[in-house]
Amino acid sequence: MNIILFEDSAARQLAPISLTRPAWAIRCASFRLVDWIEPMASSIQSVVRPHLQTLQLNDWPEFASKPQPSNQPVLVVNARLAPTVANSKQLKAFVADNYKAASEQIILVRSGWALAAALVPGRVAGSLNVAVETDRVSELEQLAKDNAYPVVNADVALEVLNYPHDVIGFHMNGCRDAVEHRIKNGDYVEVRPDVFVANSEQKTDVPPDSVFDTSDGPVVFESNIRIGPFCFFRGPVYVGANGKISEHSSIKDSVAIANNCKIGGEAEGLQMEPWSNKQHFGFLGHSYIGSWINLGAGTCNSDLKNTYGTVNMVYGDRKVSTGMQFVGCVMGDYCRTAINASIYTGKVIGVGSSVYGLTPHNVPSFVNCAQHLKQYGVLPADVVAKTQKRMFGRRNITQRPCDVQLLHDVFNMTQSERDPSWSTDPIPF
Repeated sequence: MNIILFEDSAARQLAPISLTRPAWAIRCASFRLVDWIEPMASSIQSVVRPHLQTLQLNDWPEFASKPQPSNQPVLVVNARLAPTVANSKQLKAFVADNYKAASEQIILVRSGWALAAALVPGRVAGSLNVAVETDRVSELEQLAKDNAYPVVNADVALEVLNYPHDVIGFHMNGCRDAVEHRIKNGDYVEVRPDVFVANSEQKTDVPPDSVFDTSDGPVVFESNIRIGPFCFFRGPVYVGANGKISEHSSIKDSVAIANNCKIGGEAEGLQMEPWSNKQHFGFLGHSYIGSWINLGAGTCNSDLKNTYGTVNMVYGDRKVSTGMQFVGCVMGDYCRTAINASIYTGKVIGVGSSVYGLTPHNVPSFVNCAQHLKQYGVLPADVVAKTQKRMFGRRNITQRPCDVQLLHDVFNMTQSERDPSWSTDPIPF
């Protein structure tokens, strides 16, 4: 089946997470939407925002071209579809129930105002607009009118990501299902009751002094993970390949760590993208951590208000209720924290920023920030690119022109977040 993944105008609302990756590449409970879509597809076309097109061409070249024309229905999927087991099942059921009928009609699934998914007759799917700003519902309704197709609105519950905190919410609600799905469909060896390691040549060794509580969910380790002594794990927990878990760590209650990460201290309700490090003591909870982030020793975040009320997030000039009691922080790619940094409840830290001391407010992208000292400075894109090159080199990864260009593009896109009076000079301590 040919599938079209599209970013809509609301993909930008997922910033800073979505500034450096397509919305379908956001991990939630260890899965990306594309992980669910690829097994369903014979070909995929991905429509992403302009600043991500070169990155997509380098990392996912097979997604950059239109699928071959076909008379078979084409599945159109919003890139903001939450990458959960529940959504995957609903999407597959939608296709199975409506695929034949979609040869002669356009079938829509809505999530609020947005198009979540649609089945479109293959002979007209090539007419779809590739612009991100397109109103997909209106476009498909017009396409149906132009080709005398009926429009059917299917009653299917597909949920989308509207704000960054939704990633945390869906992660918490879906982590157990996700880990159990991996066990059921993967190749793992059960080394203790409900504790699994990948069945590979570079097998992960679980030290005998590790302690596990799997009463609320299993624990899964991929291959080649170094686990230090005296660690505690309370499931559901998933740890990706080639990682490191520091001694005396406490990893618990819905944690999903992607590949090539280092984790230590206390982690709870955490989704971490690849190549990030939190290997020292400190608490990190109910949070989303992007890629290539380094957290200094003693870094902690708060995930609960002193009033025990629901957490509100601030996005630009809007205050949005999360409806959740526990929300930590959201960190964009390439962030760094100094030793003993303290991040208040429900805070957002932008791409490429460095944080020192107390962080009671959101942090824009590309800044040096010591809020407790009322000190701010701009981190130019070329400075962050130099740091990126050093980080990549330590992991034997070659920095590409598209990686550097993405930083410059995101810097320009986030210019309005930064005060024009801020200097590029280092913060004086």
